[in-house]
Amino acid sequence: MIVRFRLDGQVRSGSLSENRIVSSGDVYRLDEVELLAPCRPSKVVCVGLNYAEHAKELKMRLPDDPILFLKPPSAILGPEEKIVIPKSSQQVDYEGELGVVIGKRCKDISAEDLSKYVLGYTCFNDVTARDLQKKDGQWTRAKSFDTFAPIGPWIASIDPSDVDIRTRVNGIVRQESNTSDLIFGVPRLVEFISHVMTLEPGDVIATGTPPGVGQLKNGDAVEIEIEGIGSLRNFVIG
Repeated sequence: MIVRFRLDGQVRSGSLSENRIVSSGDVYRLDEVELLAPCRPSKVVCVGLNYAEHAKELKMRLPDDPILFLKPPSAILGPEEKIVIPKSSQQVDYEGELGVVIGKRCKDISAEDLSKYVLGYTCFNDVTARDLQKKDGQWTRAKSFDTFAPIGPWIASIDPSDVDIRTRVNGIVRQESNTSDLIFGVPRLVEFISHVMTLEPGDVIATGTPPGVGQLKNGDAVEIEIEGIGSLRNFVIG
């Protein structure tokens, strides 16, 4: 697993195994470092309405092609950091998702070449000001506030086609699904998006959320857990 962390004021990267981080020949315990967002994307490409059961929940027809929108890199938030509810919103929701981290610059690739360009996978929370999304009629403001893209805790190598995903709020399961319910799987998404825009190393594709999205409130702890990766936890203030 790949991690970014801060120790003694310095930001470093390393590989994690059995709660030990190896970085430039040095070894650190996981509990003695501050984990950071595991990558620094130039953009976060998000996919809307990409779980069949979520589309059913919303009584919406399945899309013919992936529905895309962007989050800015300024929205990125690391593990254990605080999601800030903006004063302009009265309803901020969690959306647990599988994140795909790009490892190599790619454009116009085929689904069959996925492994050449993906670094690995991580947990992602597509935090959304739902009331502003409805008010604006488009998604940019609602999705783009600072702290609205928690990601982590690290990047893992998994088969993304069949892994369990759960979201917990204050320890209670709110979302529970499996990536086998994705309408467009990871290979199709990377292929499709790379035909729209060039993907750079560190860029993240957030693959969509399953049923059960709901509101976050001041004092909440929200966790996104994905099989084979781990758990991303953040706290809510505001």
